[in-house]
Amino acid sequence: MSAATQIVAIDGPAGTGKSSVARALAKRLGFRFLDTGAMYRAATWRALHHGIDLEDRDALVDSTRAMQLELRDEGAGFRVFVDGTEVTDDIRTREVTRTIARLDQIPEVREHLVELQRAYGEAGPTVAEGRDMGTIVFPNASCKIFLDASPEVRAQRRVDQIHRAGGEADYDAILHEIMERDMATRKRKLAPLKRAKGAEFVDTTEMTFEAVLDRLAELAREKLCL
Repeated sequence: MSAATQIVAIDGPAGTGKSSVARALAKRLGFRFLDTGAMYRAATWRALHHGIDLEDRDALVDSTRAMQLELRDEGAGFRVFVDGTEVTDDIRTREVTRTIARLDQIPEVREHLVELQRAYGEAGPTVAEGRDMGTIVFPNASCKIFLDASPEVRAQRRVDQIHRAGGEADYDAILHEIMERDMATRKRKLAPLKRAKGAEFVDTTEMTFEAVLDRLAELAREKLCL
């Protein structure tokens, strides 16, 4: 099997633990990790950083295409660089989170970033996570997985994550945000969130992190004949 076909495509809504488990799975398999959401966040951060008018679609497209994006999957974690500057933490701000929808539904922005994502996957065995990995980016991936969990559990995981980082969180507000985001991502016209044909469904609601990781590793080895 060629490196180009050794893709584990993981999709699912926010809060299912996709990023953490995908990163751990890549390490266990000896694959590279690709956080596609970070790419959209990087494009959003660049637009905000340069003060681009968020109503100017052409300017947002030009900014995305001009972006020099570098992704480093290394021992210290998945690091993101834009135009030579590390923005790994900067792309996780609430401002970026609130603004990202302005870019990710622009067809030309998505087309450009999908090209970059496919190039990353073609360069070597990859575990890629996002919301359209199995449906749009890597439709021919041999291993497709759709992670899910109840909104309540996903909200509590987010609260716990914020608390571990020393912050304060409102469970009800986060639950409301997650449910609204679920509806928006499933109903959007461009690349809506859905389970790809042939994707294995894994409900993480009652599962520990290690149990999810073990299940995904089992699926990957089975599908990719590792």
